[in-house]
Amino acid sequence: MGSKWTVADMPDQSGRTAIVTGANSGLGYDTAAALAGAGAAVVLAVRNLDKGREAVEGIKRSSPDAVVSLQELDLSSLDSVRRAADELRAAHPRIDLLINNAGVMYVPSRETTKDGFEMQFGTNHLGHFALTGLLLDNLRSVDGSRIVTVSSVGHRIMARIRFEDPHFETGYNRVQAYGQSKLANLLFTYELQRRLAAGGAPTIAAAAHPGFSDTELMRYIPVFVPDIVWKIFTQPADKGALPTLRAATDPGVQGGQYYGPDGIGEVKGNPKLVASSAQSHDEDIQRRLWTMSEELTGVTYPV
Repeated sequence: MGSKWTVADMPDQSGRTAIVTGANSGLGYDTAAALAGAGAAVVLAVRNLDKGREAVEGIKRSSPDAVVSLQELDLSSLDSVRRAADELRAAHPRIDLLINNAGVMYVPSRETTKDGFEMQFGTNHLGHFALTGLLLDNLRSVDGSRIVTVSSVGHRIMARIRFEDPHFETGYNRVQAYGQSKLANLLFTYELQRRLAAGGAPTIAAAAHPGFSDTELMRYIPVFVPDIVWKIFTQPADKGALPTLRAATDPGVQGGQYYGPDGIGEVKGNPKLVASSAQSHDEDIQRRLWTMSEELTGVTYPV
């Protein structure tokens, strides 16, 4: 393996089943396409089935032998998460990879999920928290299984979780709300890994971030950036997917690790092991967020 990890370094994924949320476009699509191209049976868990079907067709054009299927999933609805989890558990007793990729970013004005959660916190964190907990038994039965949650350099924007008002019912700030959701992704990953290890599970939890990737997720970025500058400081989605793919497939990955680009400021580049904020490693905050997430979602983990 070279010093610059690329898709060519991915081990053969034949015989493995991977579920990728938000896989109809952007980072999720490129993550799913690479896994399918390496032999995995990939489930695209998407909100929009029409776009999902287009994504399946695109993957099959690139990899005619790919095994790709669709699962309807709206992470902003706990009812949808529970339906999807029921169907996924039944269809896939063995789950090797769960890639918690889907997300929303910088929602301009305060919106809520169907369950009344602030949209970014509810979708990016709570939806994935619930889905992971509901699928965990199907992962824990598989040696070498992994849960990879996609965070962001934006986790450093928000220095804390607003436990007193996590849904920004007062003082909504779209950048802070996004930062809170991405910090929550890391707090969740580290607490989940500790619980899995304590229970002797063969599953590990890791995290990744894509740097600054040129995807639809950036459509609400709160400042105007000229196209020429944008192209210089971002990377295409297939490059942004590399940290997630490395966290999901590199045999050397350990539970609780975090991968991101190796360039200046982790903005772009090839994936390497990176550090996250001190706040994300605070075990008291991790446990407090976990308890709150169980209460809000009604999902209790078997670890």
